[in-house]
Formats: sequence, C-alpha cells, structure tokens
Amino acid sequence: MAEITSLFVTRLYRAALNELAKKKVDYAELHASCEAIAEEDEAGQEWCEANGYPGYTSYASLADLPWRFPIFGALEKVLDKHVAAFCDDLGFDLQGRKLKCNSLWINILPEGGTHSSHIHPHSVISGTTYVAMPDGAGALKLEDPRLPMMMTAPLVRKNAGEDRQRFHYATPKVGDVLLWESWLRHEVPMNMSEEERISVSFNYGWA
Repeated sequence: MAEITSLFVTRLYRAALNELAKKKVDYAELHASCEAIAEEDEAGQEWCEANGYPGYTSYASLADLPWRFPIFGALEKVLDKHVAAFCDDLGFDLQGRKLKCNSLWINILPEGGTHSSHIHPHSVISGTTYVAMPDGAGALKLEDPRLPMMMTAPLVRKNAGEDRQRFHYATPKVGDVLLWESWLRHEVPMNMSEEERISVSFNYGWA
C-alpha cells in the first residue's frame, strides 16, 4: 500500500487576541483610536492619496503607535505572547533571543477598497488583528507559496482537502489575531460592505 506524507507544511495561527492577555485589550477603544488617528494623521492621508491607497493606512506616517498611544502599547504586549506561541509551534530555534515588533500600523478600507497581493520582506512573522469586520468586508486570501514553481500542474478539484487548495480564505472575527510567516503571499479582496473594514497589522523580526 502506498504511503503518502505531507511535507513542508505552511502554518497559519489564529486565536482570540485576549486569550493570552493579562489585561484585556478593549476593542471598542481600539476602534475609536483607529478612527481618531486616521482623521488627524494628515501625513498619512497625503501618502494614501499620493500612492492611490484606498482608505487609510498609517504604515508610512506613524512608526511609533505603541509609544504614542497606550492602547497600542497594550496591544503589542499581547501580540508578543501570541508570536512567541507561534514560534514555538513552528519549531523555531531562537537561540535564547526573541522576535521583536518592528512595525505596527492601522488599515482602514472603505467600500470597494482592496489590498493587492504582497509579502512582508525583512520580517519573520507577520499578522493582523481585526477591529471592524462588517459582513462582506472580505477575508484574508493566502496563496500557496509553491505557485511560481508549479509550471504545468493541473487545477485542484474544489472538493479536494483544504490543505491541497492553491488559495486559502480566512474570515476572521473582531478580536481575532492571525499570524503567518512573512514570506507567505497574501491579499485583501474587495470590501463589498458599505462599512469600513478596520485592522491593525504588524511585523516581527530580529531585534
């Protein structure tokens, strides 16, 4: 009888953020903070307009949210625990070191907004926690990293196992945190809701 083994598995971490929180993050406060920052961050607004980014991101304008705003400082402390748990699951040998949050930013996508396929260079673990996810806001679309090497591979049947599909769609809830290795290509499909999709994304790398 043939023996078939799964090799080189791509892991996706998903949890309720506050499961590991010593002091729980108030997502209503986080929501209000994201909206207030977006309204006041003129440099971020200008960057989004100049670069054709739909909605708002603080990625290019505010590099110190955890220092500026206590709610983001509290968020980072909880994220540290989730990233450590994911690193343990991945079997990483950090040789006594820890990965450090080297960037954390707000994303607000209005109706019709998308974020095209990309990776996060110069990081080890990337992720997002979800602040507002109205119906139709769009899942996180993750791409099989082997796609560029598949050449003449046939399509996969729709009824094949989830671990055999070329794309995975993760639909998070408010308060969830998703983590993945930073080389994993991903995108945010179009927001089909009339309401804004709000999230906070982050990267962890070597200190």
